[in-house]
Amino acid sequence: MSQPMLTVKQAGPLALIQDAGRFGVGHLGVTQGGAADWIAFRWANWLLGNPLESAALEIVMGGNLTLVANSDVRLALTGADLAATLDGQPLAPNDSFMMQAGQTLVFRQPKKGLRAYLAFPGGLDAPEVLGSQACTAREQIGGLHEDGKPLKTGDQLTWKGSSATPRQLPQGTQLPLPDSEETVLDMVLGSQAAHFAGRSLFDAFNQPWTVDQRADRMGIRLTGKALNSRLGGIVSEGIPLGAVQIPPDGQPIILMNDRQTIGGYPRLGALTPM
Repeated sequence: MSQPMLTVKQAGPLALIQDAGRFGVGHLGVTQGGAADWIAFRWANWLLGNPLESAALEIVMGGNLTLVANSDVRLALTGADLAATLDGQPLAPNDSFMMQAGQTLVFRQPKKGLRAYLAFPGGLDAPEVLGSQACTAREQIGGLHEDGKPLKTGDQLTWKGSSATPRQLPQGTQLPLPDSEETVLDMVLGSQAAHFAGRSLFDAFNQPWTVDQRADRMGIRLTGKALNSRLGGIVSEGIPLGAVQIPPDGQPIILMNDRQTIGGYPRLGALTPM
């Protein structure tokens, strides 16, 4: 009998194997990586009874990512609504479902949110690099081929397997998704905030910011009225997840999972994980 697997019939723009990420390796210049939406990622694993940090598939924007099963398998889908269909039938996120041998799973385009997570029984089976299976393109590590690259057409996904009983979300539970195009972000000010002009601090918290098209897993660039710092630069220091960095053009960058480990631009503070 052949090994149970899903074959990538058509690759989307960005589908990555992600787990909780790498920790304790920053001194090597290796970034954290891991699932960008850690809440949706853990819920997907919870629905299948997996350990919450098990490797899953992070799917960005869909882009007609097409997967075909060679055997029956129960999967869980959480996070963004990417207009997923199973043999043409719509799939709602935040639930588990049976995919039978020969069926086709397609992720089309975002209807709400950006990243969806597809969990597998026991977690995806991929090589570990520095204690994690997470794909990080900057370091070129992790993933099926240990090169940090997204899935490509012809790749085959296998999983570790599990005898755990699938779960359902408690009655009335709603996983968080943006309800509108505007989102309020909570930030904890850092010590370097004192080096920003008072007017800039006011502008930082009292104007709408727009996400720039250059946003990626390293950082989310925002555009708005430029912020002015009295610091031209600082001695490079460690950068935490969610740090809000202000480069010379005054446009903030929210540093994400694949960020560099150190940086020399002043920072307003850091966003809270929630």
